[in-house]
Amino acid sequence: MQKKAVVLVSGGLDSATVLAQAIEAGYECYALAFDYGQRHRAELVAAKRVAETGGAKAFKIITLDLSSIGGSALTDMNIAVPDAGALGIPVTYVPARNTVFLSIALGWAEVLDADDIFIGVNAVDYSGYPDCRPAFIEAFETLANVATKAGVEGHGMRIHTPLMALSKADIVKLGTGLGVDYGQTVSCYRANTDGEACGRCDSCHLRREGFLQAGVADPTRYHKL
Repeated sequence: MQKKAVVLVSGGLDSATVLAQAIEAGYECYALAFDYGQRHRAELVAAKRVAETGGAKAFKIITLDLSSIGGSALTDMNIAVPDAGALGIPVTYVPARNTVFLSIALGWAEVLDADDIFIGVNAVDYSGYPDCRPAFIEAFETLANVATKAGVEGHGMRIHTPLMALSKADIVKLGTGLGVDYGQTVSCYRANTDGEACGRCDSCHLRREGFLQAGVADPTRYHKL
């Protein structure tokens, strides 16, 4: 029987690559995205597009209102998204976001009788978010195996982070080899409703540098300022 996996799909470059990896590894993939009150809502359209064209068995959007607690430039319109180059944990960090997302993915995985969850976190070319580090993933996997029926019955829940140790250029090369169409993805924190990128935020900077260093043509569409 084909193994099932829940794959977190944001609509960005990394998650599109992870979905392709999971498909290539032979998993029947159930793509999960979140409408959490983010300002860059074009990523939800991109997530649906990536899931449908990338071969996911099903695609689901869970609605949460993290804007009600704020604390991030991505969920609070009163906090400006900075250009690339900020030091420390940036204001685009969304408090506990990956903890919340993985918890819901864990619940869906139990319903599907899936023992595997894929997430595109990265600890090399990233913005300094604490919930993208190996220590967080290891701790969450331990929690998952204590808190679930699957864990208690001995099946074991596994959190896969295949991009954790890769540079953005490595990710671009990997995804290109897997046939990922990065023109379908949206990474920008200030993307407009048409999915066009600002070209100045940290996410845009990391993405552009990744394509440049990989020697792959950048398909990103930028809006005119």
